[in-house]
Amino acid sequence: MENLARYIIRACFSQERMVYIPVTEATDGVAKVIYTSKDGKTRKTFDALDWLAHLVTHVPGRYEQTVRYYGYYSNKSRGMRKKAETDDAIPVILKNDISSKKWRQNWARLIQKVYEVDPLICPKCQGKMRIIAFIEDEQLIKKILKHLDLWEIRNHGPPDRDPTHIPELTYDDDYSQIPTVDYWIQ
Repeated sequence: MENLARYIIRACFSQERMVYIPVTEATDGVAKVIYTSKDGKTRKTFDALDWLAHLVTHVPGRYEQTVRYYGYYSNKSRGMRKKAETDDAIPVILKNDISSKKWRQNWARLIQKVYEVDPLICPKCQGKMRIIAFIEDEQLIKKILKHLDLWEIRNHGPPDRDPTHIPELTYDDDYSQIPTVDYWIQ
């Protein structure tokens, strides 16, 4: 369900051109969505569930490949260029705008983005840390981690999911052409 929500968060339409009419205000007792085109000349009225169906038409099914490369960028072409060693002969036009110092600090930003923890903040006192050196010797790393009792890998399963976090979806889909929720999350 989370993957489906990612596509809907960045919608492919302007919300300013959409008007939602709740069931209480609709004349026929069905919630409606009125969408006006960019030039303002065309207006379409959808039932709320049909609007959702139109909204998610660009969402691929589970395990469906959406990006395909043809011609120069296809796997076959890239493989043939690599085999003939002509791929490296293409000059690079783009220059790296990031300084080497900023590029080296990029790892901290990526760790913070993935794990939601700033690696340059001390976990004990919450003070700001700075890098003084990188340890690259495997034996020294192993010795330090064994001393801190962090070398042994402790296997454990994923954390339990909170079943109350995901609300149950109930709706009557007899009159709609929307695929069932089970289709998207299987």
